[in-house]
Amino acid sequence: MRGEKILVTGPAGQIAFPLARHLVQENEVWGIARFSEAGSRERVDALGVTTRVCDIASGDFTGVPDDFTYLVHLAAFQGPGLDFDHAITVNAEGTGLLLAHCRHAKAALVMSTHSVYRPHDDPLHVYLETDPLGEVNSALSPPYSMSKIAQEAVARTCARQFDLPVVIARMNASYGPNGGLPVYHLDAAVRGDRVTTRWDPCPYMPIHEDDINEQTSALLEAATVPARIVNWGGDEAVSVQEWCAFFAELTGHDVPVDVVATPGTLRGSIADPTARQAITGPCKVDWRDGLRAAFAARYP
Repeated sequence: MRGEKILVTGPAGQIAFPLARHLVQENEVWGIARFSEAGSRERVDALGVTTRVCDIASGDFTGVPDDFTYLVHLAAFQGPGLDFDHAITVNAEGTGLLLAHCRHAKAALVMSTHSVYRPHDDPLHVYLETDPLGEVNSALSPPYSMSKIAQEAVARTCARQFDLPVVIARMNASYGPNGGLPVYHLDAAVRGDRVTTRWDPCPYMPIHEDDINEQTSALLEAATVPARIVNWGGDEAVSVQEWCAFFAELTGHDVPVDVVATPGTLRGSIADPTARQAITGPCKVDWRDGLRAAFAARYP
């Protein structure tokens, strides 16, 4: 994309920060967030992004234009506790208020998650976009999956209500020098800590930030009314056990993996990439190359 006016929500985040840095090279990029972490707004400002402090759950978009050509909505609440009401207010209602504000855009990308899928007993089950949805009993954020299912419903309604092309992208396991699950496990490996996961094997579809950045424009172009739903992950299933074995090679010492089974949660997170590949083509960054580069960037 070139010469577009793009709104990115949560631009200080793990996925959004490198994406905003990528988009601002040839576009006018705005970023909105609460910027509650010290220095986070200044870090985004330094990219050349125009920032505004905004809590989307409030519906107050004072100072935020409504003439964006594209919206990339990545901000989300993923906190601990059992406050489902708050999670739905932010993730679902906030999405609806935001899409209403940006109703004149050419298209909107709404970031969802693989955690909307109903858990399957087989850790190697390949999830299609049409698979059943359900609670995943996340230990990290119990309300997350249900609030994101609610978000998808709101986004689908807004696409039809405002005739706004929307693509709902169910992110799998993003990573890069800025973080992500595989990289947090890498950090643990460097420290000499044990890695904990929920099954053996526990596979994901890791996707590097470079592929995310390059695929965003194609996904926006593929947005439709009614909303289109796409699994967003890499092209290859890789288990926690496999990438920890690779980390052992990088660090020169064993990386033990402990399995702590959580009843009723996802045992594996393999997402069928066919629909996304038809839109974006194949990923370009092999997971070993991507993690090796992240290791070099974080531990020069």
